[in-house]
Amino acid sequence: METLTEQILAQTIRVRPKESHKGTYGRVCLVGGNDHFGGAILMATEASVYSGAGLNTTLTDPSNFISLHSRLPEAMVANFTNRDELTDLVSAANTVVVGPGLGTTDTSLSVLKAVFDTVSDNQTLIVDGSAITLISKHDLKLPKAHLVFTPHQMEWQRLSGIKIAAQTDEANEAVRRQLGGTVVLKSHQTKVYTPTGSFLNTAGTPAQATGGMGDTLAGMIGGFTAQFADQTNAVLAAVYAHSAIADELAQNQYVVLPTQIIHQLPRYMHEHQG
Repeated sequence: METLTEQILAQTIRVRPKESHKGTYGRVCLVGGNDHFGGAILMATEASVYSGAGLNTTLTDPSNFISLHSRLPEAMVANFTNRDELTDLVSAANTVVVGPGLGTTDTSLSVLKAVFDTVSDNQTLIVDGSAITLISKHDLKLPKAHLVFTPHQMEWQRLSGIKIAAQTDEANEAVRRQLGGTVVLKSHQTKVYTPTGSFLNTAGTPAQATGGMGDTLAGMIGGFTAQFADQTNAVLAAVYAHSAIADELAQNQYVVLPTQIIHQLPRYMHEHQG
């Protein structure tokens, strides 16, 4: 297993060409945030915007519209239960992030199935949080897309059937091959299993142990994969940057908030562009 280092950033984050526009940097569609967990999709969306994705649209429960617009006017918003809107907006994206704050209700399941029915094999689909639980609970068939799963260890236990104590690299990689795509297995030292190799992220701090960290990472992966061509490197760079920024902040803070990581992203990416 290869150790992730700062080198992945310069290999991934490119200096922006002078002749470019918002369409140059990809479209991200984020789906989640029911009427109880709006904060999750808000943080995921904010992370995608701050990581540089050119166009960002959030499909969520209408109860979250005002909060999203007031905090993040750069993102568009639509009702995730409107099937026609969902189909149009998901189809137009380069990357789709589904799951942050989605919940596990019947409505949540219906929305997830609609996303799975819509995405195509030329899109990247980040499957996070509640979406992973719903797949496990309902044995959903995965769509044909560039899949990236972002489970914590308990969500991975549900999806893979591997108990936390038995989540060895060999066992995890065997299930990754069955699922296809990439698995970002979040823990105190996150491991990333990809079709071309496995990577250990030794960056990170206990100061990150607070709600919303995973939602923020999912949004960052969405933003990175939408704008950088090498999809594996984009995932790895997002994982590393998420932890490395937290390490910087934790030098002077007892706890690091997800939104603090988000707001440091433009500065950090500028300092590490290749």
